[in-house]
Amino acid sequence: MADTARDEIRQLAGSIRALERQLEAMLARRRVELNYEVHDGIVHFERVVIAKHRLLKTRLLSYVFGARPAMILTAPVIYALLIPVVLLDLFVAVYQAVCFPVYGIPRVRRTDYLAFDREHLGYLNALEKLNCAYCAYANGVFAYVREVGSRTEQYWCPIKHARRVLGVHARYGSFVDYGDDDAYRHELEHLRAEARSAEPT
Repeated sequence: MADTARDEIRQLAGSIRALERQLEAMLARRRVELNYEVHDGIVHFERVVIAKHRLLKTRLLSYVFGARPAMILTAPVIYALLIPVVLLDLFVAVYQAVCFPVYGIPRVRRTDYLAFDREHLGYLNALEKLNCAYCAYANGVFAYVREVGSRTEQYWCPIKHARRVLGVHARYGSFVDYGDDDAYRHELEHLRAEARSAEPT
């Protein structure tokens, strides 16, 4: 019975990944509809689209002086978060560089999680582009750290939690059930081998 449930969970996790691939294909079709292509990480818009974007750009001074006072007052608090994000990025890079080779876990490539492409959008002014770059960096670091954490968890403690947890990572579905001691002892090495493959199953 427990094996059947585990198989069903793995099948559902596989279905989720298949849906993610389907979503990527839909997003690619949407890129064509919006008249842009990406080559070697560089975005290329058609000229008519670039001209339209420039017409929609809000001038920087209008953008700044049109902001509510509360927005201006919260900006330093928002940007102060950059310090711990940079430190997190640095510490996790050192952590995986030192520890992952010891256990044979492939390193996570930061570049797969950090995307800075919104500066190509002609309808954004300089401050909007800066805000977008900040969001891209912070959320990219969080996604990168999450993947480092998921590989670590799969290697050291691939056990589901007793209670429902929101926003679990892609590897979580293959973890053994909480309280299933036999599965933990029998499947730990298999799950570690999967962690070394770097691909969630």
